[in-house]
Amino acid sequence: MKQVHTYPRVIERIEDWPIYKLSQERQAFVQEIDEFTFRRILENHRKDLPDVLVKTIYQERIRIKEDPWKVDPPNERSFWNKISKQLIKKSLDRQDTEAKNTAEQILQKIIHRYSEEIVGTFRISTFRFAQRFLTILFNRLLNAAVNKSIAGLWRGRNQLYERLNVVGDVETTRELFKHGTVVVVPTHFSNLDSILVGYAMDQIMGLPSFSYGAGLNLYNFGPAAYYMNRLGAYRVDRRKKNSVYLETLKSMSKLSIQRGVNSLFFPGGTRSRSGALEADLKMGLLGTAVEAQRAMCESGSDKKVFIVPMVISYHFVLEAPFMIEQHLRHTGREHYIRLRDEGASIRSWLRYIWRFFSTTNEITLSMGKPMDVMGNFVDARGRSWDRFGHQIDISEYFMSGGAINADYQREAEYTKLLSERILDRYRAENVVLSSHLVAFAVFQMLVHQNPKLDLFGILRLPTDDYVFPLKAVEEVVAQMQTTLVEWEQQHKLRLAPEVHHPVSELVQHGLNKLGMFHRNKPLTLNKEGDIVSADFRVLYFYHNRLMGYNLEKQVQWKPEEIEILKIY
Repeated sequence: MKQVHTYPRVIERIEDWPIYKLSQERQAFVQEIDEFTFRRILENHRKDLPDVLVKTIYQERIRIKEDPWKVDPPNERSFWNKISKQLIKKSLDRQDTEAKNTAEQILQKIIHRYSEEIVGTFRISTFRFAQRFLTILFNRLLNAAVNKSIAGLWRGRNQLYERLNVVGDVETTRELFKHGTVVVVPTHFSNLDSILVGYAMDQIMGLPSFSYGAGLNLYNFGPAAYYMNRLGAYRVDRRKKNSVYLETLKSMSKLSIQRGVNSLFFPGGTRSRSGALEADLKMGLLGTAVEAQRAMCESGSDKKVFIVPMVISYHFVLEAPFMIEQHLRHTGREHYIRLRDEGASIRSWLRYIWRFFSTTNEITLSMGKPMDVMGNFVDARGRSWDRFGHQIDISEYFMSGGAINADYQREAEYTKLLSERILDRYRAENVVLSSHLVAFAVFQMLVHQNPKLDLFGILRLPTDDYVFPLKAVEEVVAQMQTTLVEWEQQHKLRLAPEVHHPVSELVQHGLNKLGMFHRNKPLTLNKEGDIVSADFRVLYFYHNRLMGYNLEKQVQWKPEEIEILKIY
């Protein structure tokens, strides 16, 4: 049994958790969001406010008509119809004071409706029940799967956290809770990310609950809605693209962080469809961390906002076939067959969890080096340091004319810089698994066998025509392994322990783990002991995890090695 180091609680009493304190002041917080968002929108749209309202109402009425959800309030249609009539009657095409006041009153109503929808609550009793229930459920499922019988539900001592590898700078992150607000920004590959990250931070790292965004579509399922409503989740409706809603959402995030509530969100915005690490991030919520830090400095607070990148590594992603199809349709504009998202249903999640439990498959969570909102590394006392080893006063970034002040254009540039730093850390904190390496090596062999074909031509090749001799694969993997070990020593990335094993063991481990439960195996051994693939597109998905490092350029591609990849 693997020994897992678990940490004591950073904050022992749940009553002292920032997210609980915020929930106790929910109405005051909603009012604060209302007022802040109202001021912000008026600053930007004082002259064209009626146009903003017309566009918002139009988009909402289209949403209600074309994309209604069960979770939508029953009075949706009547609310927007009433607002529309009020705007037409008293505000449009008029310039008087009454028209101005009417437009502002309508704006306030819309903002309040959005903020009430977005802000969740946190109930201690619900948290404790969910904590006990999920721990018991997952551990019993684990024991049943390991023992290969339903009787295993009631015997065995296997624990879920034994399947979660947490590496990286956990100690520093834990200490930072004493010095400010922690914002964790993970990569995103699977619908299971939120569950597993939340479990690991609670059960292994001993961290208090974070505020996190949950898609409003998840609230269509009654039990999920009940618990998420009471476990600190704020609701995000991705159907709503209007500027009033987006501004309200950003205001909620900024004010929550400013109040000291620790936050978790996926800055990539959605799951990586290609299987690659994120190459660009959404600026909206990320920018709220920068704004919150400036507001703290303005108020004279010495508290800081800390950004902690996290990289999640899987040998197997349930949704991989669906997501790579989406990616290829989007990038190639090809007419691919639309596949159902297997990771979207509760049944699929449970099936995946059972498969995960019944093997030695593990998931790695790599905690990155904490940074301030400017991307400077921080130590356990929360002090910022530049790349020359000089201590930095973060407030100086927000000063002009000898005083700290708001400059949204300047802060937008800071957000871009922070985004770039997070992307850099994703690459450096990425844990290379054996399956990633083997998938990358074999797909690159396929590419070099077909130099005249573009990506889409390669993916259309018949898999039955290709055999990859095991010895040739081991030779390519060995060259890549040598480079990866050097890069790890240079802190360019991290390697899973098995990547250091002799190359024959490394390749075998990767083959055993790679996408093991897909119907069409991306890689497997045939009867002759050589490697074959049943799906080049899923192989490409797992290969992409090592894209961006130029690892393929570190291989001496010998003509005789490429030549032995023959079409049979």
